[in-house]
Amino acid sequence: MKQSPFFILLFFMASLIVGCNSNQKVKPENQTVKSGKKYMVVAYVAGYREFDFTAIDVSGITHVNYAFANIRNGEVVFDTTKIDGVVPNTGDIVELNSLKVSKRDLKVLVSVGGWTWSGGFSDAALTEESRAKFAKSCAAFVKEYQLDGIELDWEYPNQPGAGNIHRPGDVQNFTLMLKAVREELDWMAEKEGNGNHYLLAIATGAEEAYVQNTELSELHKYIDFLNIMTYDFYNGWHNVNGHHSNYLPSARPEMDKNSVVNAVEMHVNAGFPVEKINLGIPFYGRIWKGVKAESDQILFNKAETVGMGIDYVDF
Repeated sequence: MKQSPFFILLFFMASLIVGCNSNQKVKPENQTVKSGKKYMVVAYVAGYREFDFTAIDVSGITHVNYAFANIRNGEVVFDTTKIDGVVPNTGDIVELNSLKVSKRDLKVLVSVGGWTWSGGFSDAALTEESRAKFAKSCAAFVKEYQLDGIELDWEYPNQPGAGNIHRPGDVQNFTLMLKAVREELDWMAEKEGNGNHYLLAIATGAEEAYVQNTELSELHKYIDFLNIMTYDFYNGWHNVNGHHSNYLPSARPEMDKNSVVNAVEMHVNAGFPVEKINLGIPFYGRIWKGVKAESDQILFNKAETVGMGIDYVDF
């Protein structure tokens, strides 16, 4: 998940994504459809927003992912580095776990990495020894903070992302890293002997480059689910306006190079089981100013600004 300045909550409801401010209580739609099948509703909460997490209405939420933890010296840690001027607070996890009083089956996870904190993944995944060290730190982290699991948000294997270390070996090493973490979490659960299952998830890119640089047909064996980042297709890097989370390409598919359907199809065609896919749907928008339309074409015009984020409560 990208570290976007206007998010406090992101919802995935197989998936929903929601942004809100601290004065709001979020109540997503019921996750049970007419067929009786229950879908996951995963909420990302931003640890860099100084939000009172005890105020969250979790009645319609199944999982909460706290963003973010970092990787230091090959291990998962709560970092003292500020994000947007705020240091993620370990006390936030206590607040999130307290929500289980009203919803006993709520699952709380911590997301590791993100756009600017993915720099440690490639080195941590590089060798059998480094993977073992990382996996042990994941299990220890889960145990220390009484979590239900952990999510790895590596943006992106074998790609620089925000100038991160990357190498061709990332493609296979990511799979081996997930295998090591899965085995360590399972070993910890077996040792505890209470029948618990610790969750392991990942956040994935929606574009072809991500699919090509991961082994989706293999890594699914080791994770419980993934969250596709089907948003920000046109974003703060673009001074051309466009859909940032379109379901299908527009009338000009050469301009809508990404879409929700395309992202899911690429994952499935790559061998990832569809029942483990959570889909991101944003409750925030992108706004361009000074758009210079040369015709009646609304989209794909040059603008004076890039696609700035606008919270849905400000629409």
